[in-house]
Amino acid sequence: MQSDLSEVKPASSMESTSSPSGQSSYKGRVILLAVLLLTFGLVYWQFGDLLSLEQLSARESSFREYQLKNPWLVYGLAFVAYVVVAGLSLPGAAGMTLLLGWLFGFGRGVVVVSFASTAGASIAFLMSRYLMRDAIQNRFGTRLQTFNSALAKEGAFYLFSLRLIPAVPFFVINVVMGLTPIRLRTFWWVSQLGMLPGTAAYVYAGASVPSLQFIAERGVSSIVSPRILAAFMILGLFPLIAKYSYTFIRKKIGRKSTDKFVDTTE
Repeated sequence: MQSDLSEVKPASSMESTSSPSGQSSYKGRVILLAVLLLTFGLVYWQFGDLLSLEQLSARESSFREYQLKNPWLVYGLAFVAYVVVAGLSLPGAAGMTLLLGWLFGFGRGVVVVSFASTAGASIAFLMSRYLMRDAIQNRFGTRLQTFNSALAKEGAFYLFSLRLIPAVPFFVINVVMGLTPIRLRTFWWVSQLGMLPGTAAYVYAGASVPSLQFIAERGVSSIVSPRILAAFMILGLFPLIAKYSYTFIRKKIGRKSTDKFVDTTE
């Protein structure tokens, strides 16, 4: 009996965790986590007072005063920052959309984000077309074939549907579209039109968040309001609304008319 048990080999998963490489990897993760927690603790201990709601509220008031004195500078910096994030396909565009909605309000926030996001997408489009053609071709060759065939059948309405229903990440759309025959001006206005509903939904959610001074005076519970609940309900329902809107538009326009929607060839 003992000989039979001694011949039993441990499972591969047990071998991997008990192997020297597995143990070193586990220790490395523990050390990294400990360093991160220690760093966070030191930063909070050193600068914790600056992160209090009262301090942040005071800084917000200072920023609002600066914004009133230099509105075009603030709008310009926000616009350029968003263009850089969108143009280089950096993470954080959704967070920036919420932030700009909170800073500028709904109307101005929609204008800034709409034009900045479209400008950034167009920069990525041009970089793909003229600077990174070979790299994008090798990376997304299969999707490029799909995009070209769909554009040939659907015209620019295909790009509009991709923008309206983000089944494909936006940065992929930007770079792959740069290798298709679609014109820049067509890419710009179809993208801006297709991204506008999503932009409005996110900006409205950001604009619905009250100021830090309001929260400091009335407490954190003041964040929960019918307006903020409606805003995030819109964000949750937006994919479904966009899908049904796309289906409705497609039935109304039809494929034949979308071919005449715009000339996508050079």
